[in-house]
Amino acid sequence: MEYKREVIMPTISFTGLLIVVAVAFLAPLLLGLSPLRRLPAVVLEILGGIIIGPSVLRWVRVDQPISILALLGLAFLLFLAGLEVELERLRGRLLTYVALAFLISLGLALLAGYAFYVAGQVVSPLLIAIILVATALGIVVPILKDAGESETGFGQLVIAGAMFAEFGSIILLSLFFSHEATSTGAKFVLLGGFVLVAIMCVFVVLRVERSPRLAAVLVRLQDTTAQIRVRGAFALLVAFAALSEVLGLETILGAFIAGVILRQIDGDRMLTHPHFRQKLEAIGFGVFIPTFFITSGIQFDLKALLASTDTILRVPLFLLALLLIRGLPALLYRPLVGPPRSIVAGLLQATSLSFIVAASQIGLDLGLLTKANVAALIAAGVLSVIIFPIIALTLLRQRAPELNPV
Repeated sequence: MEYKREVIMPTISFTGLLIVVAVAFLAPLLLGLSPLRRLPAVVLEILGGIIIGPSVLRWVRVDQPISILALLGLAFLLFLAGLEVELERLRGRLLTYVALAFLISLGLALLAGYAFYVAGQVVSPLLIAIILVATALGIVVPILKDAGESETGFGQLVIAGAMFAEFGSIILLSLFFSHEATSTGAKFVLLGGFVLVAIMCVFVVLRVERSPRLAAVLVRLQDTTAQIRVRGAFALLVAFAALSEVLGLETILGAFIAGVILRQIDGDRMLTHPHFRQKLEAIGFGVFIPTFFITSGIQFDLKALLASTDTILRVPLFLLALLLIRGLPALLYRPLVGPPRSIVAGLLQATSLSFIVAASQIGLDLGLLTKANVAALIAAGVLSVIIFPIIALTLLRQRAPELNPV
């Protein structure tokens, strides 16, 4: 007797995903039609997720399709942030200033974290410190570009400070709060090995790209249905995310480093493939990244935030902590750009959301953050994205001259 083996496929519904992509489409459209167009779309995406999620309308829950796209969205978000890292800018006097400012920020963050811990508000002061020391590079760069400041000495200084903070916070998170139960000393060794692999990758790819035959093939296939450069970039992203996972480091570190590597090996992008970056941004910001932020809104526990007055009061406290931790050290920039613009730099550096969302989820998974604290941190991050850039742009329009352009 012959038996037929039936393959049972899991039932997957795309109804929830349809609502998510509808929100992703409507968020920037509504901003474009309203006087609030300078507000980052990420804010409406998170708010839209909250509205359609279990906290309000209960239309959508995070199922398998949404979860997969959101995971890719987080990876793409860090990948594109890595693409903004120009290591050639981090040198000389500029590197000295941003590194010193970050160290002061870290010191202030540790003080704030332990103050929250002593007050009984948090479980892990170090995790809170790492979350509060980050800057939203992916939000700051577009703001400076729209203001026509990204290529000025002031813009380069702010971007460099944001890059250093993004890089530093991701590395610190991977070292001290990876999902893998490995000692910190071992993680330093693994991180060193990871960096070594990254350097070797850059060296090998640069050597291979010097082959005239291979370079000609890449140019020929880059704008065909093969989209060979986009495929290569995606392969690089997945490879380093997987390597991070194997080494017991956070996958967001791998995604971020993949972007940094691509930036280094893609030196002639404006000569032979000027649309490559636009294609990656189209995939990331057009498909995956909005899904990540909307999913974060769906998972946002509004009830936990509103459960007590104590939790609600943590929101302005976390917001003030962001401003002091990242804003005060920017006063070191006064000899370079003057007092008015150092204040603008501080406001932009205090803008943080994407890392807060990612790190808070990791802290929640590890049992080091309560749902109430996650909700309060994300709410503070949303407010920072709404308030700080608006004030910064208002001050920036006054066109205070730079003293010593970087």
